[in-house]
Amino acid sequence: MDRTDAFIKDVERYSAKNYCPLPVVIERGEGVWVHDLEGKKYLDMLSAYSALNQGHRHPKIVDALLRQAGKITLTSRAFHNETMGSFLKKLCQITGYEQALPMNTGAEAVETAIKAARKWGLLKKGVPEKQSEIIVFDNNFHGRTVTIISFSTEDQYRYGFGPFTPGFVSVPFGQIEALEKAITKNTVAILAEPIQGEGGVLTPPEGYLARMRELATRHNVLMMLDEIQTGLGRTGKLFAYQYEDARPDVLILGKALGGGVYPVSAVLAASAVMDVFGPGDHGSTFGGNPLGSAVAEAALEVLEEERLVENAFELGAYFRAGLEKIRSPYVQEIRGKGLLLGVEIKKEYGKARIFCERLMDEGLLCKETHDYTIRFAPPLVITKEEVDWALERIAKVLAEKQ
Repeated sequence: MDRTDAFIKDVERYSAKNYCPLPVVIERGEGVWVHDLEGKKYLDMLSAYSALNQGHRHPKIVDALLRQAGKITLTSRAFHNETMGSFLKKLCQITGYEQALPMNTGAEAVETAIKAARKWGLLKKGVPEKQSEIIVFDNNFHGRTVTIISFSTEDQYRYGFGPFTPGFVSVPFGQIEALEKAITKNTVAILAEPIQGEGGVLTPPEGYLARMRELATRHNVLMMLDEIQTGLGRTGKLFAYQYEDARPDVLILGKALGGGVYPVSAVLAASAVMDVFGPGDHGSTFGGNPLGSAVAEAALEVLEEERLVENAFELGAYFRAGLEKIRSPYVQEIRGKGLLLGVEIKKEYGKARIFCERLMDEGLLCKETHDYTIRFAPPLVITKEEVDWALERIAKVLAEKQ
């Protein structure tokens, strides 16, 4: 039994079976490349679901982690620490929002936004307590907590986990008439992903987010965008909403905010929204901790200094053009923006997992989403030569008989 088999055997024996990973054990990584236990090299085409926009072990981010770890790592919000203020100032400056509330995971940030919207609805809009409604979208993915899966339309995410949290109304993604019809006097917020990543890299019709912005303003409803996966350069803009100038009232960030080395998330909004929280209303022991704050500030600096947003825009267009040139009987559609691209496989040829396994054999690590879509989301530090290397192998897999 080799090292890989031994490791996988231990995981299968001692781990809950809530994931079905590809049979590879990653030992180390740098930039866009990772190596397994047997020494084989792979190009990472998943980026830990877009948490690694800056690449694996970026030296500036790792250095920030190590320097801060040598001083202090955790204080809790019972006391001030010297890194949180600097991080939040940087985050607010580059996003243009007045205030930010730091958390740890994406799901925590979504929960925070939901709480803010509900209390804003009570205090600022006058919606009676416990009667507020938040509009969400079919096929959404915002996390795995009980409240979040309460408004999922995916049966697997919900089965066995009820009873569910009320107060959510789901409408079809991309249909502006259905969205407008769903707004009532008790609607406090619209919560959306600008691109539904887990849903299959689904992009709404052009102009949809701008229309959503108009509706939210007209009806005095908070527009809340979950840019946990699409934000911080992934789509070729700092935020995906910038393709339509559809600035949300509440912006939710995570994943790449931690630079791929530490979990950091945040909710950003105007002070008129944030001031619904008073001391003791909401919190997190680790939210805004010194280690995470130092890492996140370095992660933001790397995005700016290395022009990773621009690189995602340029190479995203190049990558997509290369994918569209591949003559394949298996491909139904190619979707996405920047370096968040999905290749949907025709159902008659089986699920995308088969193609992901073949790509792994060729040295590319990617993962299927919603059964029939291969998601390609490499770190934003990828080069044109590395994109060409990937396209050559993708073309081989998509052209050969499965």
